[in-house]
Amino acid sequence: MRSSELGMKTVLIADDSASGRELLRIVLEMSGYRVVEAADRRETIDAAQRNRPDLIILDLHMDMEGFAVIRELRDVPGLAVVPIIALTSCAMVGDRERAMNAGFAGYLTKPSRLGELRSEVARHLCVPV
Repeated sequence: MRSSELGMKTVLIADDSASGRELLRIVLEMSGYRVVEAADRRETIDAAQRNRPDLIILDLHMDMEGFAVIRELRDVPGLAVVPIIALTSCAMVGDRERAMNAGFAGYLTKPSRLGELRSEVARHLCVPV
């Protein structure tokens, strides 16, 4: 039985930074979400296919392949409609627009304010904050 069938939403955190994943995991688990982690492109695709998350938070600069990963995820049946939030520590002018045009549903910068992170996740999962 999927965690979403038990009323718990699953969030996949895809980030090559172990400390970045840990911080997000702690915040999201304390907010009542089941969290799955991935450290690179291959792990992300495998974890998404295996766990069918309700939301994915994807570091744009993970292995320098964030935009390639979203294209790959969008080609997997059943994952094409999963909201994916772009996460970046190197925000430059135009990055938000580029991410949204690439199919991301949201955009967060690192370090993220905890309230902003919780609100963005809840908004995409249609969960009251």
